[in-house]
Amino acid sequence: MHTIRIRTERLLLRPLTMADAGAVFEWVSDERVARYMVYTTYTDIAQVREWLASVEKDSGTYLFGFERLSDGKLIGSGDIGPDSKTGFWGFGYNLRYDCWGNGYATEATKAMIDYARRNFGATHFASSHAEPNLASGRVMEKCGLKFVQYGEFQKLDGSCKMKSMRYEM
Repeated sequence: MHTIRIRTERLLLRPLTMADAGAVFEWVSDERVARYMVYTTYTDIAQVREWLASVEKDSGTYLFGFERLSDGKLIGSGDIGPDSKTGFWGFGYNLRYDCWGNGYATEATKAMIDYARRNFGATHFASSHAEPNLASGRVMEKCGLKFVQYGEFQKLDGSCKMKSMRYEM
């Protein structure tokens, strides 16, 4: 697990720890949040602990918790990392439902992209979202990415397939 901490105007991007399991469960157990994510809605905090244990191993990506500076509340998470197959740095994000529409995803994503640029010389970035999740596409556009193609999105357990939209910079 990395030890990187990035401060933005309203957020602290920091490594997630096992102590964050309860806060993470608040958004991964929310159907509204999980609807367009690759994971299915979590039903037990043990699932969160299992996921956190798996991400503690170095996976080649940088996973961050998004902690709100005003109250210290963990409100989401995101990651960024290189894709050796495409040459792009991919990223994603996930926020509590009550934090949607406040610019937090854009703020955190811009900070992750800036970190990858400054520290690794990354110049090409890409991400995808489920087609109905147009708000996620707006985040990508605000971060400088442009829509390039449609694809397919599928839950990890294969339970749901839908069109996706890929953005690149």
